[in-house]
Formats: sequence, structure tokens, C-alpha cells
Amino acid sequence: MTTSTQTTQEDATVSGEIPVLEMVHPFVGFPDHTRFALARLDDEGTVCDLRSVDDPAVSFVVVPPHVFFADYGPEVDDSTVAMLGVESEDDLLTLVVVTLGETAEDATANLLAPVLVNHRTRRAAQVVLDDLELPIKAPLAGASA
Repeated sequence: MTTSTQTTQEDATVSGEIPVLEMVHPFVGFPDHTRFALARLDDEGTVCDLRSVDDPAVSFVVVPPHVFFADYGPEVDDSTVAMLGVESEDDLLTLVVVTLGETAEDATANLLAPVLVNHRTRRAAQVVLDDLELPIKAPLAGASA
């Protein structure tokens, strides 16, 4: 069951509580960090902080990609779907890691390795996609949907 991860704004909004996610496939370069808290950094829930519960110095700024890249809908393979315990496409929340620059205009998003979250089970994985045409530094400035 290969599935697309196209998300809606409603799907991307994190609830008022701070959920702890279990990274079943950890971030590249951070194999020992498997529990992350997801917290809003703005009122809309567009910009979030994904911070290691065990080492708060390890954190990532993440955003739902559809806000900036309307056509972004990577294909997720069957093994990832099974690993996350996905029963329905509605279970999936897609986030992309943002690299901040000196100014807001310098911020980029990693579209090649999204963070997929099953919001029902709170299992998550950073997945490196097979589509090598997806950039790891897609500019956010001017990219809004």
C-alpha cells in the first residue's frame, strides 16, 4: 500500500498538549535520540519545535510542507507505512526540517527527508525518499502555496 503524504492545514495543526513522539527511524546523524516533544512555536501551529526529550540541546524546527509547497506529496513505501502503524492516510502528518539562515529569507526546507508522523500512534520517522530530484535546501521565501 504505497500512499501519498499530502496533508491538509487541519492535519498539520498540533493539539494544545505537547505530544511526545517515538522515532522508530531516528533523524539522520542522531541515532540515539528516539523520543521527541513536538511543540508549536506560533499560534497557527505552522512552525513547530521538535526537541529531544532526553537531550533538549537536540532540536529541529519543522513545518508542514503544504503551507510552502502546495504540490509536495511524497510517496511513502509499504515498509514505512507498516513501521509507523498507518491504517489510513488520515493518520499521517508530514513535516519537513527547516534550516534557519541569518534572515527569514534564507530559511530552507529539506524536502528529500521529511518527518512522517502517525498522529494516532505518535510513532514517527525521518525518511529519506527515493526521489533524488527533491531538494534538501528548498528556499521557503516566496514558496508559499
